[in-house]
Amino acid sequence: MTAKSAAAAARATVYGYPRQGQHRELKKAVEGYWKGRVTAAALRETAAGLRRSNWGQLADAGVHEVPTGDFSYYDHVLDTSVMVGAVPARHRAAVAADALDGYFAMARGTQDVAPLEMTKWFDTNYHYLVPELGPDTVFTADSAQQVAQLKEALALGLSARPVLVGPVTYLLLAKPAPGVAAGFEPLTLLDRLLPVYAEVLADLRAAGAEWTQLDEPALAEDRTPAELNAAARAYRDLGGRTDRPKLLVASYFDRLGEALPVLAKAPVEGLALDFTDAAAANLEDLAAVGGLPGKRLVAGVVNGRNIWINDFEKSLATLATLLGLAGQVDVAASCSLLHVPLDAAAERDIEPEILRWLAFARQKTAEIVTLAQGLARGTGAIAEEIAANRAALASRTVSAITRDPAVRARAAAVTDADGHRSLPYAERAGAQRARLGLPLLPTTTIGSFPQTDELRAARADLRTGRIGADGYEERIRAEIGEVVSFQEKAGLDVLVHGEPERNDMVQYFAEQLTGYVATRSGWVQSYGTRYVRPPVLAGDISRPEPMTVRWTSYAQSLTDRPVKGMLTGPVTMLAWSFVRDDQPLGDTARQVALALRDEVNDLEASGTSVIQVDEPALRETLPLRAADRAAYLAWATESFRLTTGGVRPDTQIHTHMCYAEFGDIVQAIDDLDADVISLEAARSHMQVARELAAHGYPREAGPGVYDIHSPRVPSAEEAAELLRTGLRAIPAERLWVNPDCGLKTRGWPETRASLENLVAAARTVRGELPA
Repeated sequence: MTAKSAAAAARATVYGYPRQGQHRELKKAVEGYWKGRVTAAALRETAAGLRRSNWGQLADAGVHEVPTGDFSYYDHVLDTSVMVGAVPARHRAAVAADALDGYFAMARGTQDVAPLEMTKWFDTNYHYLVPELGPDTVFTADSAQQVAQLKEALALGLSARPVLVGPVTYLLLAKPAPGVAAGFEPLTLLDRLLPVYAEVLADLRAAGAEWTQLDEPALAEDRTPAELNAAARAYRDLGGRTDRPKLLVASYFDRLGEALPVLAKAPVEGLALDFTDAAAANLEDLAAVGGLPGKRLVAGVVNGRNIWINDFEKSLATLATLLGLAGQVDVAASCSLLHVPLDAAAERDIEPEILRWLAFARQKTAEIVTLAQGLARGTGAIAEEIAANRAALASRTVSAITRDPAVRARAAAVTDADGHRSLPYAERAGAQRARLGLPLLPTTTIGSFPQTDELRAARADLRTGRIGADGYEERIRAEIGEVVSFQEKAGLDVLVHGEPERNDMVQYFAEQLTGYVATRSGWVQSYGTRYVRPPVLAGDISRPEPMTVRWTSYAQSLTDRPVKGMLTGPVTMLAWSFVRDDQPLGDTARQVALALRDEVNDLEASGTSVIQVDEPALRETLPLRAADRAAYLAWATESFRLTTGGVRPDTQIHTHMCYAEFGDIVQAIDDLDADVISLEAARSHMQVARELAAHGYPREAGPGVYDIHSPRVPSAEEAAELLRTGLRAIPAERLWVNPDCGLKTRGWPETRASLENLVAAARTVRGELPA
């Protein structure tokens, strides 16, 4: 096919779409099912309606080929585990008794059975359920869900492409099952898994699939020769089978790199690559392997992870270059649109000047279709769209909203000394112990307490004017009083105010900082039924006035025990926002750090003796390629130290991280120079404590003993046993006792029982320590 004919054949497609619905209908239906208010049949009908709506939106916009199989009740990796029969032994009875209840038991656990471990999906804020595999794992194909969703789309008269997690990525994401040797490599199960994938592909072909997409984002990371050989073997096997659809292997989030020649040579019909942040590298690598002659290339030129409008002229130039490198070039987003909100048109409170710079899933779909039309019919066919796009981009470049000279001058004046405490930890620690007077194995929580329906109603009433500011603040004071009273009675040592006034740990601060824009309907799935509204970082950042001092001081006035001040750190403020793309991330992080530094200093001046600056996104934002990590960690750790570096030696600085793989950032955790770090550890069986010990981490740490992402209440003995495991890695004088994460998603009954058990466990283990 010539470049001209390839252009004429260009089509628009996407890899996935937001699952929740405009009003989070899926969340409400699933949670209603858990509470017994929604039947299984009603839940399935809601899900089917959302799929029909999504496909209809895509088809109406002009997308030629809609995705199926991307929809999930909870998580697409968990769906893959079901598809290949990788159900842990402890969940098999529940799955056999009721497939839907068993599915949710794997995701959330029950009072008697622990769930699968949960961690971050590459460098995003989406969490997936980690497959548990071992040498005795037996895979069996169950393509019912994938076939059913394909048939639903085909019955609507749509051209549809099933999307599956690829076999290599699935195994690379897996971990050894409990009781399996830690050195077991799930990738050794590849030859056992491939026939199951082949059976699923055959089922999809029989159901009418012309193409099927196999997502292999793990191949965009640094991979060993053995892993690359496994990828070659996998696609030689699957591609060599005759009873299958055409195969499109997709990679995203970074350059495909050394895996590109492997897949280019494989007997598959197409590749999908990320041409946004990784555009230059993937273009260079694609040219180096001689392109993809005779094959389909799906070019991800629209950013699927951020919300800024596409640069049409830049994308069209990339697409024009690609026409000479493949037999067919189609246009797509760089990854699934799962990572962005549904529709910017639903936003009523954002300034029109800023709104014209934004593209959510529906707007990105329109961009993809426009670019495909421009590629197929020539730029003259989309001249008006190009002109409007050029004007919108130019307006952002010159807008006063994006630049504040005072903020930039302050950031430029930062010195190295600003990012360091006045004394090293070894000298600070004694001063802090003298000031706080805490016992061995001090107990605390991560920060938030349950966000009740009454609290949410109070915020809604304030927004709509049904109550005034005085009435709202009275409700918040009452909630803080209840939270502090409970913690004292439960016996916790370091208290929190519970954050009843906060809608979200990033949005709450973003709404009080200049340069941020909050959305009203910009919901994005974080995990399961947990959705967040990432704010938009549109301009330079500053803090007009204190944000947390009043409520922290009020809580401290109710108790003699120390109350932690609670802030979200600069890296997490970036990672869980839609960050600006018109300046380096490190520059933005420094601005945010300086704003937070002002808050930390004001908290200390008010008498707060313990201040926690949460950085759960430090690991999440780590670049996928090792070559890019040193530069990132340099500005990431600097921004944390800049936030906390101005306090006195006897003020104790905490940080918190959760649900990530910490082993490869332990040095960065050390470089933060926090006095205490709390980390997720319950689901991963204290793995992080062992990693800290292996590194020789010299400060205090609280590996969690209570998994807050499950409704089950851990017993005091269960928490004590985890604590004993932690003590084998971290000495008692440096070990804290706390949950894995904040408690805002939990109910009060389970929170009370779990924290009482946590305190009881700490007292039991204290009694076991040598005198």
